[in-house]
Order: sequence, then C-alpha cells, then structure tokens
Amino acid sequence: MKRLGHLARNTGMSHLNRPYINDADDIIDIRIDRVFKAVFTRNTPESRGALSKLISTLICREVSVEAISASEPPVDDLWERQIRFDINCKTETGELVNIEMSLNPTSFEPVRLEYYTGKLFTGQGIRGRGKNYGSPKRAYQIAILAKKRFFADQGFFHTFEYYDPINGISLNGKTKIITLELSKLNKIVEKPIKETSSQERWALFFEYLTVKEKRGKINEVIEQEEGIAMASKELMKFSKDEIERARLISEEKYIVDSKTRIYEAKLEGKLEIIDLLKSGKSPEEIIGEYEKVISDK
Repeated sequence: MKRLGHLARNTGMSHLNRPYINDADDIIDIRIDRVFKAVFTRNTPESRGALSKLISTLICREVSVEAISASEPPVDDLWERQIRFDINCKTETGELVNIEMSLNPTSFEPVRLEYYTGKLFTGQGIRGRGKNYGSPKRAYQIAILAKKRFFADQGFFHTFEYYDPINGISLNGKTKIITLELSKLNKIVEKPIKETSSQERWALFFEYLTVKEKRGKINEVIEQEEGIAMASKELMKFSKDEIERARLISEEKYIVDSKTRIYEAKLEGKLEIIDLLKSGKSPEEIIGEYEKVISDK
C-alpha cells in the first residue's frame, strides 16, 4: 500500500464534477453524528470513496474500505440509526477501523476511546484452528472531537499507541487511537489551502463547512481533496426534510446525553449547567447561555 504525501493528489473525480457551495446554500452540519454517519455509509461509490480517503488520510496509509460491519448497516435515510453513531468498517486487508464524530464529547473521552479500542482489537479472537497471537489484524479507533480541548499541546492531530515513555520505545503493537481536535484550527484556517496537509483540509472541512464567511476556503478544500468533494456531494443530496429532521435528531441526542453532563457538572462544581438542563430550554439556548456563563468567568 502506498504512503500518502503531505499534499493531496487529485485523482478520480473530475474537477468539473466537484460540487460548489454557494453562500445561499443551507448546508447541514456534518459534525452532527447522525449526519456524519449517513454521509459516509450510504450505498454509493462517492460515500464509500469518501470514507476510504478519510481513513487513508488519518492512518497515513492508502487503504480501501471493503465492508461496513453488519451491526452498523449503511443508512440511506437519516432516521435509520441506532444509539451509537460510529462507523465500524474493515479495509481490503482485514484491518479494523472504528471512526466517529463527537459534537459534544465528554471529559471521559480519552478513557472511552481506550476502552473501545480494546474491545475492537480483542473482538477478533484467537481461538480456532490456525489462529494464534499473530492472527488479529491492526485496529484503529478514530475520534473527531468537535468541541473541547483534551491535550495540552497546540497540535490538532494525534496518534496514540503503547510505548515506553522513559526510553521512548514503541511496543510496535497493532492498536492505535487517532484523534482530531477541531477546536485547535484557528491558525490553520488562515493558511493558504495549497500549503495545508490532507489532515488539515479534512479538519477544516468538518469545522468550517457551515460557516458562511469561510465558504471560499471550503470550496478551495473541495477543489483540492477528492475525498472531501465526494463527501460534499453526498451531503448535498440530503433533502430539505432530511435537514430539518437531522436538526431535531441532534436535539434529541443532546437530551439523551444530559445525564452524563449533569454528572460531569457535579464533579466540576458547575451547578450552572445543571440549572440550565432543568430549565426546559432548547439545546441551542442551553449551549448559548452556558457558553456565556463560562466567558463571563
């Protein structure tokens, strides 16, 4: 399998066929987990191609997604979803990849990622004729974290694996945790697109897609990255009805997540958010008022 270069290569989808987003277009936020999964698991060449290119960019090797797990079926309608919105897939060589978008990650996210990485890898099993410890394939747990900063450095892209921190020696194991922190793109968004890496372009696409002031920048990204062009084409297929439904779904999920957030608030002493969650206000109003409370502090 070929290594990916710093800058994307434009192959496959013709530049003439790449979508263009106008200022007036009402584009749904791909950071909504249901929308993210729908875009990358539709039964179309563009959807599968976009998923393959996204994963290739993040694991820094060119791969092709051959199958999506039966327990996580492709969706052609935004309502056809389950409680978790991750994409569990397998590459052409049998490597396992679990990728998800988290619009409002909790403070437990690093531990959660470690937990699911272990499940993903050990779920392959080593029992049976011809199997041994060398049988399991590589496993990648990928999380795109839309809000909050989890790591103290300024880097938005991290790859974690087992290693000896004293001697700096890797275990050379078969599991990796990969994260994108979209909250760290303030400087990157000011760079000329032709000087950005593939990882930076995907991150900019996710973070600034719905920001109308950045439409020119996003169209440049679409022009440069074939996989992003494919994802954009899938996203723009959603009907107006689906857009409205997805927004309602996002609100519904926010309510489901509220129990975890109340527990976090108790741990951190942030009683303000508890009062907001009990107020009966909409998720958008709650988020807006809570961010104002934090900024006032």
